[in-house]
Amino acid sequence: MTEITSNKQAFLDYEIVETYEAGIVLEGHEVKSAKQRHVNLKGAYVTFKFGKTPQAFITNMHISPYGKAGPMPDYNPTRPRKLLLKKKELIYIYSKMQQKGLTIIPLRVYTKLGKIKVEIGICRGRRKYEKKEVIKKREVERQIRETLKYDRKT
Repeated sequence: MTEITSNKQAFLDYEIVETYEAGIVLEGHEVKSAKQRHVNLKGAYVTFKFGKTPQAFITNMHISPYGKAGPMPDYNPTRPRKLLLKKKELIYIYSKMQQKGLTIIPLRVYTKLGKIKVEIGICRGRRKYEKKEVIKKREVERQIRETLKYDRKT
């Protein structure tokens, strides 16, 4: 498993309740561009459409055009892309999203056995004071790790 990109801001702004792995429908040149790590998850989110079967789409995920593909005048790098999930998972995730204060956002994009996968998370937004607490906690943990590392060397 090779990580292509992650949504680092999401880990600060949201408390991740659950995570799911989903496949993603991409065009050929998008796959090549994604494997070269030309993907940005900033501002991306998951939407749902219900017709005969429920479908999930990732919106605002930016995949830059593949450099060697030639000119593509009608290419939209932030177009909605279909997520591949089981029907039961889609219904469960949608029902969770209906709860107050929960949202679904992509956390990571990575390759697994040659396929490009997206890790989506059911998340609850954090308030400003909660974000400050998280930053303090991470800083303290980092300092503890450094002192333990320093103590082993001496």
